[in-house]
Amino acid sequence: MPSLSRETVRAGTRGVVATLLVAALIAIGSRNLAHFDAALVGYTFATLFAVFAITYRYSMWLQRPPTAVYWRRGWQVFFSRDRLLSNLAAWPKRVVGVFALNNFIFRRSKTRWAAHWLIMWGCLLAGAITFPLVFGWIHFQTPVDDFERYRVYVFGFPTFSFRIESILGGLIFHGLVWASFLVIAGVMIAMRRRMRDRGAEAVQQFGEDFLPLILLFAVSITGLMLTASYTWMKGYAYDFLAIIHAATVIFTLLWLPFGKFFHIFQRPAQLGVAFYKDAGRTGEQAVCRNCAQPFASKMHVEDLIRVERELGYSYEMPADPAGHYQYICPRCRRLSMALAQGRLWQAGRGREVTDRPGIVDVAAMMEAASAPATTTERA
Repeated sequence: MPSLSRETVRAGTRGVVATLLVAALIAIGSRNLAHFDAALVGYTFATLFAVFAITYRYSMWLQRPPTAVYWRRGWQVFFSRDRLLSNLAAWPKRVVGVFALNNFIFRRSKTRWAAHWLIMWGCLLAGAITFPLVFGWIHFQTPVDDFERYRVYVFGFPTFSFRIESILGGLIFHGLVWASFLVIAGVMIAMRRRMRDRGAEAVQQFGEDFLPLILLFAVSITGLMLTASYTWMKGYAYDFLAIIHAATVIFTLLWLPFGKFFHIFQRPAQLGVAFYKDAGRTGEQAVCRNCAQPFASKMHVEDLIRVERELGYSYEMPADPAGHYQYICPRCRRLSMALAQGRLWQAGRGREVTDRPGIVDVAAMMEAASAPATTTERA
């Protein structure tokens, strides 16, 4: 059998460690499984599988050269001495704007923002309630001196109590109901957009776009049916509904690391990219070696050259004063491409080929770049 790569071994090790850590927290938080509900063991094993797969895929994603550069540079920029105070001041604002409000989606489309915001907060609320209850981290007990109240235990330690018939009690006991309403509303908005938006229709796929919405809707609607069964229907068909709900939840957990849901875990890395861009805007700029105009962050250009070399792409131009294609600004790239096409057009018709000094020879560069990289270049 072929040997596993170093990246695969590292990702697998991290996945195993994360899974064992969650399993240990389940045992500790439930007081050696004293408060663990055996009927929920299917949810638990599906969650442990999801933890391993998500950690493995996230680790592999972070080891890709482009992602690794952003990840490493993001932390370096954030903790740099000259920017640390300003970054700490900007961090809460960005967390609220990017995560809590999803303002980057609001600027694109209000409809997409509404769908994302409702689904996101519905899922966060449901996860914050479901996982601690399933793992036994939170449970409720009736005090011996007051049967009208419940006391909340967190990791086995008593905390606050509340009256069962109070408003707070209703909010706590029906938290998953409110979460389901949010998710269903978001799913309906997203489905309407996917069925009516021509741009979305052209690129959408069932497994990537429709299946996640169907799973979220199935989990939410079956959960609401369980509530309706034991609240208004005296438990009618409760066992059947419980099995259907469990199947949809477990399938969603198993699908979590592989489908579109994975971007939930990728999104926090966007904060590092934002700080990276801030440092690039205020730092030294790269100057085009053709027109002598600044066009991008020097740090970004140098990182891009390094990533291209790690991926085996060679855009060096030793015979040209620019030295590397990335040191040419976008405007000069377009101009040089047009001039190269003009020279080829003149040569094809037997006319005298005119040239303009100072413009990089894109035709020669592209021919060199199309050749396979040597072993040294790949290294």
